[in-house]
Amino acid sequence: MGFIIRLLVNALALYLLTRVYVGVSFAPGADLVGILIAAFVMGIVNALVRPVLLLLSLPINLLTLGLFTLVVNGVVLYLVAAVTSLNVSGFGAAIIGALILTVISWVLDAIVGALGLDGTRD
Repeated sequence: MGFIIRLLVNALALYLLTRVYVGVSFAPGADLVGILIAAFVMGIVNALVRPVLLLLSLPINLLTLGLFTLVVNGVVLYLVAAVTSLNVSGFGAAIIGALILTVISWVLDAIVGALGLDGTRD
């Protein structure tokens, strides 16, 4: 059940990102299935590719005091856009979109946690 809720939260966050920021959008005619596929691919890339990218960029990440993580998140969003119906205007738009997506996901996670839908018990 937690996987489905996490998938729906990611899909909602991606959808809200496309409504808030014009640099990231879905292809014309993209439906709910396209949004869910993009959220699923985002979860897979975050689980498999992002840790490798963070490990490889560890020296520069230490030099920039963690700010290079924003670039890694932009790369992840750009990769997801390359294989799904998500469109990103450019690499700068991917970095800004990843930053906004992080904030939106954080707020949605807080709401899901406050409602008790995250699967944790008191």
